[in-house]
Amino acid sequence: MDNVKIIDVQIINAFVDNSKGGNPAGVVLEADNLSDKNKLQIAKKVGLSETAFVSKSTSADFKLDFFTPNKQIAHCGHATVATFSYLKQLNILKNNTSSKETIDGNREIKLIGSLAFIEQLAPKYIDVSHRENKILKSLSLNKSDLMQDAPIQLVNTGNSFIMIPVKSSQVLKNIVPDFESIIKISDEFDLIGFYVFSNDLNKSERDASTRMFGPRYDILEEAATGMAAGPLACYLYDVLKIKKNRFLIQQGEYMNTPSPSLIIVDLKIENNRIKTLMAGGEGLLKTQIRIEINI
Repeated sequence: MDNVKIIDVQIINAFVDNSKGGNPAGVVLEADNLSDKNKLQIAKKVGLSETAFVSKSTSADFKLDFFTPNKQIAHCGHATVATFSYLKQLNILKNNTSSKETIDGNREIKLIGSLAFIEQLAPKYIDVSHRENKILKSLSLNKSDLMQDAPIQLVNTGNSFIMIPVKSSQVLKNIVPDFESIIKISDEFDLIGFYVFSNDLNKSERDASTRMFGPRYDILEEAATGMAAGPLACYLYDVLKIKKNRFLIQQGEYMNTPSPSLIIVDLKIENNRIKTLMAGGEGLLKTQIRIEINI
């Protein structure tokens, strides 16, 4: 038993929509003495798409490491929202700004009540039209299912996602993903995943409904993806010319087990160009579990 350590993991639903739904993330506080091997072991046992490990930082307020069940990733929007919203609710955070250190640099955090917003970078766009047929086939889609005058495009604001605009919520709902094909395309472009969206919604106050497929990271489908919603907001602004500073993006309603989520994205515009953006939402503590690991 001397080689066994007990770890408390908070399970927090991020991007809840009116305190419902959301995307669960694991959060481990005071993770300074855990090795990367320990963290991967914990993330596998937690079994969620991502678990965040919080430790001390010399360059930001906190250091956050993110692990999926099979590897470490640079950033995770919903696990960051879960962490900072929870820290705010614990009164560990006293101010309305904070920051996180990651393996890919530091990011600013904004807090509005229990809402947490994560800074993302200005968008980079990459043409993937030469793979359009393969992308469509991997989702059981046809060219006629796409939104008119809206190209399939890779967008990166810190992580890469391919934006796939479809013409209706019904098309979005009926997608049948071929995960092996999505993995091959994701490997080719070093993606987190595909972000399929429609702006054909029943709710006039929402800007898009989305689905995220990230099987390369063992995420078959995710209920809320802050790091994908940021690129989508940039696509809506730059490509579809929807000139707004705030976008409300919903996700998770078409999963096998629906978990409706709401992601808020605020763009910082200078000289008609996106300089930075903040993507965020609310985290809600769901439960706490205890994990045994070998050290």
